[in-house]
Amino acid sequence: MDTESEDPPASRDDLISWLRTRHIDEVECLVPDMTGMMRGKIIPREDFIRNIESGLRLPETILLQAVTGDPAEEGGIQSETDQDIRTIPDVGTVRIVPWYEEPTAQIICDTTFNDGTPVDFAPRSVLKRIIGLYAEKGLRPIVAPELEFYLVETSTDPDMPLTTPVGISGRKESGRQAYGIEAANEFDPVVEEIYAYCEDSRIEIGTMAHEAGPAQIEMNFNHGDPLELADQVFLFKRTVRKAALKHRMYATFMAMPHENEPGSAMHVHQSVVRAADGSNIFVDADGADAATLFHYISGLQRHVPDAMPLFCPNVNSFRRIRLESDAPINVHWGRDNRTCGLRVPDSPPAARRVENRVPGVDANPYLAFAATLACGLLGLDENIAPEPAVTIDAHTLPFGLPLHHHEALEMLGSSSKLRDVLGSRFVDAFIEVKNLEWQLYNRVISRWEREYLLLNV
Repeated sequence: MDTESEDPPASRDDLISWLRTRHIDEVECLVPDMTGMMRGKIIPREDFIRNIESGLRLPETILLQAVTGDPAEEGGIQSETDQDIRTIPDVGTVRIVPWYEEPTAQIICDTTFNDGTPVDFAPRSVLKRIIGLYAEKGLRPIVAPELEFYLVETSTDPDMPLTTPVGISGRKESGRQAYGIEAANEFDPVVEEIYAYCEDSRIEIGTMAHEAGPAQIEMNFNHGDPLELADQVFLFKRTVRKAALKHRMYATFMAMPHENEPGSAMHVHQSVVRAADGSNIFVDADGADAATLFHYISGLQRHVPDAMPLFCPNVNSFRRIRLESDAPINVHWGRDNRTCGLRVPDSPPAARRVENRVPGVDANPYLAFAATLACGLLGLDENIAPEPAVTIDAHTLPFGLPLHHHEALEMLGSSSKLRDVLGSRFVDAFIEVKNLEWQLYNRVISRWEREYLLLNV
């Protein structure tokens, strides 16, 4: 049976039938944590079925772990008892795991406290909260992400720089071949594996292109519901890594994996439509730009700098945001101006949209989408005109984004408006986790320090 041409299950009974018809052996219950990593449990099918409604119990600390796996310190957002939370499967997110020999399913779960209320600091809950605020206004946000990533040679020594893998020609790519067809063809076996895995697991990627860095690939997603797209990006990263491993390579979604090559972004195209008829609020009846487009842009300009940790969540992220990079350094906007942090692409009225070019590909997709939509929503409420559009290279204009990880966290923590819209407990929880990562990072002595300080100071 062709399982992927069918609609996903719509109810508990549909899900049970889906699992049994496909002779699923095990189910991976997945929960995205603050970093975007997968947490959860793997259980036999019938055990999963018995727990669909009640959910599996997990400690709330799974949501409050650093990328290293270290838990946030006690005395913060988590309860003193480290209480259990429940993982409730989202029926429609069930998918086949395509790389296992035994039939295995994966399903994304929401998290609730024992009284049934959503865990307010869970990334998926935060995105749902923002979508709900739009729904209260009779609006529905639409997003379309573009993800860049590198293929690199496998290496088990973290002290060694990453290197470019060998392509089908038997050679390593040299130079920069942005949009190069033959350069992309070098990695056809991996790319074809990615497309096959994605098709099998209902991840709807569209176009692919070779980006500017060696063995750097960009894949674009079709536009759609922010929660569905966040789920797909969440699963996509793991899918790409598995496909690369099958071909004896790593795929990395680090924002800046190479010292002297371009970084990797997750550009987010976004628009807003009326829930009643699907019409785009960014244009008037005659197709001209509406005032709401400019209010939305103004919200991004005013609040994206404060939301920076949600777009650039790691210490490595800020290596991408620099003057000599193609990445934006400010939140100026322009029409079809890729040097700006905010771009309005040339498009027909129905597709009028804003592209946020600030996020790195290392961002948690649930939080990046929630943050950019939250900034735009604040702009719709504030009704303030943006700064004039920029028609020159925005990199020649002053830096307008925080320069460092700790500075960005301070700005987020001080933003009362982002706290109101994202949830104050979430903001506190996120900052706890990222401050922990900052402390752990600061314990590491780098190669640069050994090179230049060992015998010179």
